[in-house]
Amino acid sequence: MTGISANLATRSNDVSFGLTLMVIAVLISPLIDIFAKLAITTVPSAEITAVRFVLQMLFILPIVVVRGTLFDLTWKKTGLHMLRGGLLVVTMLSFITTLKAMEVADAIAIFFVEPIILTILGSIFLKETIGWRRYTACGVGFFGALLVIQPSMQEVGWIALLPVVSAFGLAIFLLVTRMVAQNEDPWSMQFHAGVWGALFCAVLLYMGDGTGSEIFDPVMPDMTASLYLLGVGVTATISGVLGVYAYRAAPASVLAPLQYLEIVSATIFGWLVFDHLPDALKWLGIAIIIGSGLYIIWRERRVNKTAGIAPVSPAI
Repeated sequence: MTGISANLATRSNDVSFGLTLMVIAVLISPLIDIFAKLAITTVPSAEITAVRFVLQMLFILPIVVVRGTLFDLTWKKTGLHMLRGGLLVVTMLSFITTLKAMEVADAIAIFFVEPIILTILGSIFLKETIGWRRYTACGVGFFGALLVIQPSMQEVGWIALLPVVSAFGLAIFLLVTRMVAQNEDPWSMQFHAGVWGALFCAVLLYMGDGTGSEIFDPVMPDMTASLYLLGVGVTATISGVLGVYAYRAAPASVLAPLQYLEIVSATIFGWLVFDHLPDALKWLGIAIIIGSGLYIIWRERRVNKTAGIAPVSPAI
């Protein structure tokens, strides 16, 4: 009994440690978008996206070298890894472009339809069984997103839909990740996603050079913008690493609800840096999105527990 008690205590400590890491990760994650919003006033979004990928590679490279997993990939799935990199470019480029016109909290709130989109796409492409309750929750969640999108469209136009594009990109990215994650080292996958993302961004910037595009025409950033870009890369890497270790220490079903803390910290940072707070209608939409997302997570956890299926940890 003593051995069993010790084992249970160890598991409890691991879960608590994972929860702590996840809370820190989601609380600092909006800083990525704060720095990006500050940088995008003078730097095109494709360049910010490229810098984030390059810094991600540089920070993760020593880890995969020490672990000996730099080339630990199933090469026959190289096309899927390229696809993952391309989807991350779409996700990040769409979201960062949004930040030029929208406030961080509003954009993140709309982006959080991603779990809803992932649920629907999983039922279509992976043949996952989704009952009427989760479909209803998805519909309610999209209604909440509309409450945030509608006034935002009046303020900034169609750019308010870009967080939805970003959410679709990440949902498809996670579906592809599920297809390749079983036999791949997560750190190596992170590194190579950065490699492909940086390559795709380099092509976009090369094609956009001299066009005058606010999205694709590269510029030489000044010292202030360079510090903002460094902030994007550093906070993204720290948040990502904390997330990886959090999901190693605690079950995904336990950690998933914590992602909605990001809306809270995004609102706080947005208020402190840009003096912006969502209005009453947007708060209602945010509450509906959070409620429907938490219900979907709870329902999936219950269904998987009944069926004896372990939940899949999302890629960070």
